Amino acid sequence: MPSRLTRYILAEIFKIFVIALVVLTVLLLLIVVARELLRKGLGPDAVLRIMPFMAPVALQFALPATALFSVCCVYGRMASDGEIATVKASGISPMKLLQPAIIFAALLSPVSVALSDVAKSWGQPGLRRVVMMSIEDIAYRLLRSKHSYQSDHGFSIHVREVVGHRLIHPAVTIRKSSGGPVHKLTAAEGELILDPETMSLIIKLVDSQLEFGSHVSGTFPGEHEWPIELQKGGGNRDPSSMRPQDLPLRLIGRERLRQDSAMHETVGKLAAQTAFSILTARPEELAGPQGQAIEWELSSGQQRLILLHTEPWRRWAEGFTCLFFVLVGAPLAMIAKSSDYWSTFGMCFLPTILIYFPLFLLGLEQAKDGHVPPWGVWVGNFVLGGISVILMARVRRY
Repeated sequence: MPSRLTRYILAEIFKIFVIALVVLTVLLLLIVVARELLRKGLGPDAVLRIMPFMAPVALQFALPATALFSVCCVYGRMASDGEIATVKASGISPMKLLQPAIIFAALLSPVSVALSDVAKSWGQPGLRRVVMMSIEDIAYRLLRSKHSYQSDHGFSIHVREVVGHRLIHPAVTIRKSSGGPVHKLTAAEGELILDPETMSLIIKLVDSQLEFGSHVSGTFPGEHEWPIELQKGGGNRDPSSMRPQDLPLRLIGRERLRQDSAMHETVGKLAAQTAFSILTARPEELAGPQGQAIEWELSSGQQRLILLHTEPWRRWAEGFTCLFFVLVGAPLAMIAKSSDYWSTFGMCFLPTILIYFPLFLLGLEQAKDGHVPPWGVWVGNFVLGGISVILMARVRRY
């Protein structure tokens, strides 16, 4: 009987899970695409190209929620209809009834980890790439309608009008991500051209003038091109130039070793620079441009190494929310004894996310800053695990 009961519960969970997953994934896709349409002004072609990259991102968020929803529905209905009491009267422990949900979530969690890896290393970079490849079209559309375009890449363009592809009296403001004075370019007319090879937007200006901060630093009669880099490293997909959160898990270990080796080289350079400054009685060189450049390289390398150590722990923690959500949701639904799907789900889901996500984000930020070990991102999962032990003790006395 227990094996038959296990198959029955698994079938009920799987049936609700599949339906809920399809509905929630489609809903998330529509929400994300609508957000990108409003924020970026994407055209129909770009929306179609963006959909494949959005699918793993949407599934990454949908899997834990639908796993929780399906077990809450099944166990809440069983408890409300008296099925759990009947099974207990036949001599089967209520804990046996939780086994199918735990097995289901344990098998689902590695799938969620793989989806998280695909979403981080392929989906989100692909989404950004589609937006960047559409930036010329987006900019022209907004310049024609609003006569201004503000980019997330640190520049803005204002024009008097747009005639075909010609920008009449454009004013381009460029802000460096590292701070410093603002660059402002003005011209009689101009044109925007996307260079997909270098992933940069080329602003072709005629009779332009450059203002650096509050000073005019040069006039350029005739036609000149001003490139704006949209992606660090251009189109280069070398792991050493990619952000740790964009790397697939299979490459993170190798990149961590490379970064660690680069750090040792930087420490050697800093030691050599310090020794040379002391031997030549020029200690002021330690605070000079070369010394500052080495210190900045060391600091940024340390930060990147911390992120490379944290990222795998983060993805496994995110993937295994499926298991920990179910460990809390299933016994809580049995205790609640409600046949109403939405009230049971709301009662389980809201406390779970209110406890889990603040703790996860806190652990992630502390791990990124190097204040706690990388496994600190699991603190939310550990707390949910502790709560599940308490709830299962109550189910045992059901």
